[in-house]
Amino acid sequence: MRKLAIAIILAAIAFGVWLAASILPWRAASPDLVESARLQIDSSDAELAKFIHAALDRTKLKVVYDGAYTPIRYPGADVPPSIGVCTDEVIRTYRAIGIDLQPLVHEDMKKNFGDYPKLWGLSAPDPHIDHRRVPNLQGFLTRHGASLPISGDPADYRPGDLITCMVRGNRPHIAIVVPAPKSGDRPWIMHNCGFGPKMEDKLFTWKLTGHYRWHPTTR
Repeated sequence: MRKLAIAIILAAIAFGVWLAASILPWRAASPDLVESARLQIDSSDAELAKFIHAALDRTKLKVVYDGAYTPIRYPGADVPPSIGVCTDEVIRTYRAIGIDLQPLVHEDMKKNFGDYPKLWGLSAPDPHIDHRRVPNLQGFLTRHGASLPISGDPADYRPGDLITCMVRGNRPHIAIVVPAPKSGDRPWIMHNCGFGPKMEDKLFTWKLTGHYRWHPTTR
């Protein structure tokens, strides 16, 4: 029994170390690496380039991870800029180029509520929170033809794409694909996984649940 108890404790420690290594921003890009990634942006599509620059700009900001339900004005409102979650990074990046997911998601849910996940016990859309939930963004993007196959090939993921995954086993997460610094072969991501907006080499760290390409020029 003692050996079994020790084995269980060691396994728990190993899992804790693995979990911390996958979530904590040990390898978050330095400002120099962010600027190196910025140099890799293809400027041939001006609107897409603007979107990617806006994503990289997010890494300069301090945002406390806070996903509490917060009533906000509709449309065109946001939770305080000092707080947010992974979806808020996506929302704010699109808003930087004039695309507001709050009314887009809400109006689509009003017309097609049955096509969206039923995970929160709601009987109608809620403009305060709907656009800030990963499964709803997945539903919106899929409904608008943005869903792409999931693969393990880095070449299939372009800067400006969105990916979704599960972190900590069961928490939906979303991130923006950005260029790798120094012309690396595997794109990086910009996301907030609990420690503010970071650029990290974590495209395949967690099991992907979605891959989307919803660029301003193709929406």
